[in-house]
Amino acid sequence: MPKSAPPTPPPTDHLIVEQDLPTEMRTSFLEYAYSVIYARALPDARDGLKPVQRRILFQMDRMGLRPDRPHVKSSRVVGDVMGRLHPHGDVAIYEALVRLAQPFTMRLPLVDGHGNFGSLDDGPAAPRYTEARLAAPALSLTADIDEDTVDFAPNYDYTLTEPEVLPAAFPNLLVNGASGIAVGMATNMPPHNLTEVVAAARHLLAHPDATLEELMAFVPGPDLPAGGMIVGLDGIREAYRTGRGKFSTRATARIENITARKKGIVITELPYLVGPEKVIARIKETVSSKKLQGITDVADLTDRKHGTRLVIGVKNGYNPEAVLAQLYRHTPLEDSFGINNVCLVDGQPRTLGLRELLDVFVRHRLTVVERRTRFRLGKRRERQHLVEGLLIAIVDIDEVIQVIRSSEDAATARRRLMQVFDLSEPQANYILELQLRRLTKFSVIELEKERDELAAEIAELEAILNDESLLRDTVSRELAAVAEEFGTPRRTVLLEAAGTGAGALNGGVGAPGGAGAGASQAMRQAAAVSLMAGTGEVPLTVPDDPCRVLLSATGLVARVGGAEPVPRSGGRQRHDALVSQVATTARGHVGAITDTGRLVRMEVLSTPEVPRLEGAPSLAGGQPARLLADVEPDERIVGLVPIGSPGDTSGTPIVLATAGGVVKRVKPGSEPKHGDAWEVIALADGDRVVFAGAAADSDMLVLVTSDARLLRFEAAKVRPQGRGAGGMAGVALHEGARVVAGASVPVDLLAEAVVVTVADGAGALPGTGSGSVKVTPLDRYPAKGRATGGVRAQRFLRGEDQLVLAWVGVGPARAVGSGGQPVDLPDPDERRDASGTPLSAPIAGIG
Repeated sequence: MPKSAPPTPPPTDHLIVEQDLPTEMRTSFLEYAYSVIYARALPDARDGLKPVQRRILFQMDRMGLRPDRPHVKSSRVVGDVMGRLHPHGDVAIYEALVRLAQPFTMRLPLVDGHGNFGSLDDGPAAPRYTEARLAAPALSLTADIDEDTVDFAPNYDYTLTEPEVLPAAFPNLLVNGASGIAVGMATNMPPHNLTEVVAAARHLLAHPDATLEELMAFVPGPDLPAGGMIVGLDGIREAYRTGRGKFSTRATARIENITARKKGIVITELPYLVGPEKVIARIKETVSSKKLQGITDVADLTDRKHGTRLVIGVKNGYNPEAVLAQLYRHTPLEDSFGINNVCLVDGQPRTLGLRELLDVFVRHRLTVVERRTRFRLGKRRERQHLVEGLLIAIVDIDEVIQVIRSSEDAATARRRLMQVFDLSEPQANYILELQLRRLTKFSVIELEKERDELAAEIAELEAILNDESLLRDTVSRELAAVAEEFGTPRRTVLLEAAGTGAGALNGGVGAPGGAGAGASQAMRQAAAVSLMAGTGEVPLTVPDDPCRVLLSATGLVARVGGAEPVPRSGGRQRHDALVSQVATTARGHVGAITDTGRLVRMEVLSTPEVPRLEGAPSLAGGQPARLLADVEPDERIVGLVPIGSPGDTSGTPIVLATAGGVVKRVKPGSEPKHGDAWEVIALADGDRVVFAGAAADSDMLVLVTSDARLLRFEAAKVRPQGRGAGGMAGVALHEGARVVAGASVPVDLLAEAVVVTVADGAGALPGTGSGSVKVTPLDRYPAKGRATGGVRAQRFLRGEDQLVLAWVGVGPARAVGSGGQPVDLPDPDERRDASGTPLSAPIAGIG
């Protein structure tokens, strides 16, 4: 038999390579960790997006899924993103798409979802059942992406390109927050209010050396999509300083009569990412284990029309405030949020504070606008070059036609045109492609007009590139436009926990998150104090002692013991600018006048009590007025007034002033016998109440208008009327003007009263601190007759055209910022029509 051939060696691609196991594990794990950190879990600090989110928005933009186009199946979006840009599982892509569309997760949703995109207690429907398109704010993230504003990189298979970052016209990372778990690190960032963040970014643009304290005057804290309250601001300040911190979120509740003889606790806003079913399950569990007592039942009445509404029945004989304190302690009605601002900066994971986050975005936006400006400048120079060549050709059009007709081919014609008319090759090509209809006289005029417009645009673009201040102004204007278009009022109330357990509202801001939310009849402060103190005990009775109810310029309400008036002097405390004080008793009632002309009864007992300090008490332990009075979401409380008994005509009339220049005094004793709210003035369409107080016949009434006019006259000239009357003319308004402030000043204190006016431009973003302020004694303004135009109160500086804020009252005047922090006012100016002094800081209220 023939000798067998030697075995064939295996191919080289099947060779077994021996590798040390620890080395292989180390290498593989590092590659995996790198992939998770940089390509999955952490957002970029510039546009605030993870790679999958960025790819979703970019691909939807390329698909033309804009807000004015119909929705398409989510499966189609997921398929295109997975096939073109993101070679990972479709489940992960769909989950990212769903999060971008959830209004309870995102403060400013970027995807407009149609269908079941889930809730806090349940997941979304399958992608084949839902539809999606871009939401309007998402267009601000992808705007100008085709104008060389950002760098592009190849996709996973090198067949397409994708942006490394989006242009991002607003600070998306701060506005919408982020969460993600990487390898060895994680990120957890809360959402913020767009208007506040943009104001801080604009301030940083104008003042690159701004401190963290200055920026926190614009961004006092997170603004959660569901509203609610944040308790304890020390953790927020620490997070804004170091990038790490912790705060507690608390549900918004009010105590109501759910039946004629039974009280209940109504939850209208829940902590961030806490669902009703989770709360109900925990309540049932703690009731079964005897940790909670006094609860009869829990009903979830949440719907799309009225928003969140959990009704918790309280047994007769139990104090609802004590039950609420226990609910906060034992259920998710109070939850914690740990801030960990980890994000990618220049490809490296870093932990950033508020100033660093804003600085990264501002630098990114400056780069985007600069690159866009260079791109547009190049395009306009190219067009200008072509227009100039076309104008040369039209002037000698006959010779141009002769040259073209005598040429053998296009290349020859191009060469001869360049030689004869001294044209460039692009100009010659453009002339060869010229349509005959462009040879009319009208077209020449159009070309000359276009040439002039191009020259002006080129000069403007060159000026932006050559002047950094113009570049910063351009970025600032664009940020202001985005905030004006998409900005919404703050939803979350900020409470600062004091050492004794008292709560303090940061700035008095906080609008309801949903319909019917925000109003509260409960004695919330007592429950909050008991919760923080850890006792859970609330006294069942309170002595009916004399007290005074105070309203601050930032919207806080509190009471102080004693019948004596609150002194007008005192230390510089937070929230110490008072606009109203009413003498009453602890078990009495006061009236809260809203800008819609309603008087809402408010229980004095439900207002938190603050101690009398040397001088004026600080309202740092107060509660927002809208949480203590049953007001609608779009109503604003403008003042507190005493409530008399029906038929008792011995009291002082209530005085009201409206933005339309109407003034009214309400007859004492005209209160209805029943009801907790009633109208006190019949307002004209579009009119709103701007001032409410009490005015005797001997008092002086003062009205200040937006065009800087001041009128004062005797209150006796306004006869008291019934509740249904519409008042009478108070001041004659010029076209476009409105009343911005009113006051009632006792005649014996006229010499101590002052007028504070704040002027600014009509297009200024609120809270930016621009404009000027002036303080003038009231007696420098002469008295005039009712229904006249008054006298000028302030001379406008350049860029100012209206008064945005004013206050009249017995001095000294105090101004506060949005966080309740004191703001310095200038010394009084004896000249009534002088110009103001530039603001040192944004002013939110004066008192």
